[in-house]
Amino acid sequence: MANDLRIDVFDPAARCEPALYESRANVLKRAFAAGGAIFAGGVLVAGLPRSAASAPSPAQDAEILNLALLLEHMEADFFTEASVSAKLTGELLEFTDIVRGHERAHVAFLRDALGRKARKRPTFDFGDATQSPASFTAAAVALQDLMVAAYNGQAANLTKGALESAAKIVSVEARHAGWIRAIAERNPAPEPTDTPRTAAQVTAAVNKTTFLKSD
Repeated sequence: MANDLRIDVFDPAARCEPALYESRANVLKRAFAAGGAIFAGGVLVAGLPRSAASAPSPAQDAEILNLALLLEHMEADFFTEASVSAKLTGELLEFTDIVRGHERAHVAFLRDALGRKARKRPTFDFGDATQSPASFTAAAVALQDLMVAAYNGQAANLTKGALESAAKIVSVEARHAGWIRAIAERNPAPEPTDTPRTAAQVTAAVNKTTFLKSD
C-alpha cells in the first residue's frame, strides 16, 4: 500500500462511477509533482540546460529547445498510441485527435528551429497509461501540466528570438491543459499563477515515469 494510492480519475465512459484505481497513473502523477531519479530504464537524459545559471545565449537556446523537443516527442507519441489503444470516444477522442496533430506540428517546428542541433528521436514505452480512457486521462492531465510548467520555467533563459518561438507553443499547450482538465471535470485554472519547473525538475519527472526508453 505504500506505493499505491487511490486517486480520483475521471472516466468519460462512466461519469457516475466512483474513483478508479490507477496505480500507473498515480506513479505518473507523483513523478510530476516532485523531483526524482535521473535515470529511466537505465537511460540518462543528457544535455539539459541549467536553471537560469547563465545569461541567455544561442548555445543555451539549443539546450532548452532540445529539452522542449524531448517533451514534444513524448506527447506526440503518447497521443498517437492512445488514439489507437485507449478505446477513446466522444470529446476525449476529439481532444486526442486534435492534440496529436498539434504535438506533431510542435515537433516539426522545434526540429526546424534547431536544424542540425536537434536531438535524435527518442523511443518510449507508455505501458498501461494508453490502454484505457481513465489511465489515459490521468496521464494526459499530468503531461499537459508538465508541458506548461517546463516552458514557463525556461522562458527567462532564452534569447528574445527563441522566446518568441517558445511562446507560440506554450500558449497552445496551456489550452490543451485546460481542455483535458475540463474533460476530466477538474478545475482548468485552479491557481491565479502557474508554478514553473526547472530543467532538473522536468528531467526528474520525465525519468521517473519510466516512459523514456532511449534518448
